[in-house]
Amino acid sequence: MLTTLTCSPVFAQETPQRIPLIFDTDIGNDVDDALAMGVIHSLQARGECELIAVTITKDHPQCAAYVDAVNTFYGRPDIPVGVCHSGVTPEQSRFTVLADQQDEGRDRYPHDLRSGTDAPDAVTVLRKALAAQPDGSVVIAQVGFSTNLANLLDSGADEISSLNGVELVRKKVRLLSVMAGAFAPINGKEHLEYNVIKDIPAAVKLARDWPGEIVYSGFEIGIAVPYPAVSIERDYAWVKHHPLSEAYVLYNPPPHNRPTWDLTSVLYGVYPDRGYFDISPAGTVQIDERGATTFTASANGRHRYLIVTELQQPRVVEALVQLSSQPSTARRRR
Repeated sequence: MLTTLTCSPVFAQETPQRIPLIFDTDIGNDVDDALAMGVIHSLQARGECELIAVTITKDHPQCAAYVDAVNTFYGRPDIPVGVCHSGVTPEQSRFTVLADQQDEGRDRYPHDLRSGTDAPDAVTVLRKALAAQPDGSVVIAQVGFSTNLANLLDSGADEISSLNGVELVRKKVRLLSVMAGAFAPINGKEHLEYNVIKDIPAAVKLARDWPGEIVYSGFEIGIAVPYPAVSIERDYAWVKHHPLSEAYVLYNPPPHNRPTWDLTSVLYGVYPDRGYFDISPAGTVQIDERGATTFTASANGRHRYLIVTELQQPRVVEALVQLSSQPSTARRRR
């Protein structure tokens, strides 16, 4: 008997679609944002995600140039970069100076975007990125202040989309993975987490008004899975100059193991079902006027937070080290 083979949806399911990923970051305030970018680019190289935009909540013009330099280093110079003008943390970063570093009159890390003053507004970048993607497909990793996403929620219909911000998020975003808050005592005390307290009204608005699922990676998670300094010393030597390892040294010279706060939100956002973390029951996160985060379990809640066990910790660290230091095919040792 002759059997005719035809294409089946089953085969399509064996090759999952790349996750469209937006990275919203206060890069420049701490170096974990930079390492998180390495994780993203390596995940994209593995076909797991596609970085469709980077938006910045640290209000310093050099941050956008550094982001563009990192994207260019990984062979993706055309990723849109958006900035805010909030006046929050306008101080010079210890490591984004690498964007201006030159060797023999040439950029050590070539890039086209020379300053955040030349970059578009973050909300415009967010709206364009979301509008261009399939419904229910986008993951956003927010690892800085909630400024940009709160402003996105407030945005109205425009030439980009007939939907307002809330409607656009509801239609396009699958998951918001946030590094913010604290859901366990730190050294036995309540902790007011940096990303929340730097823009409390925006953090409150995000928790209250975001129309979809939010998973928080609290302060305690990054502390539990510190990035090993020995990796900085050894694993980036495949290239003479690397914008992540050099940033790590400029931020705080080794030896020190830096918490992986922002990296955990990226890892969960792309790999929510790989068992790297446990997760709380559904519930609601509330933020008070001091910036303290409180979680209340409820069956209809849209919020959860990450939990990492002692058994999971070494696996998470190994994954983050391998991904952040993975050699890029866009670079050759020189």
